[in-house]
Amino acid sequence: MGLILETVDGDEVLVPPPNFSMVDDGIYRSSFPQPSNFGFIRSLNLRSIVYLCTESYPDENLKFLESQNIRLFQFGIEGKTEPSLPTLRDAIMRALKVLIDVRNHPVLIHCKRGKVSLSCTLLLNFLVCYDTNLF
Repeated sequence: MGLILETVDGDEVLVPPPNFSMVDDGIYRSSFPQPSNFGFIRSLNLRSIVYLCTESYPDENLKFLESQNIRLFQFGIEGKTEPSLPTLRDAIMRALKVLIDVRNHPVLIHCKRGKVSLSCTLLLNFLVCYDTNLF
């Protein structure tokens, strides 16, 4: 069941992407945003999106990001295959560097279904909570 919010004037219904959640101040995660989610995404005033899939970002989504001045960072972390450990580690470390840089906040991290993004954001929380210096 998804959360649906209406604006005060009632003109626009704001629908978050599936699996949307706030991870921490300025960091959100979700599954892949669809055009029906653009109003909700706009309401977050994002500076950046971290996309964790290998597939190209759809043109319609790219145009939306450009119209909102949202920067896209793409790190191809494949969820179904087993990439080499150095390749996976490199992609995760580059994504985490973007996530911990407050100049990129507010930021949305997403993959197709929200599962890979959940794993990465949980790792980020672990690093922040335990002050682990991996960089």
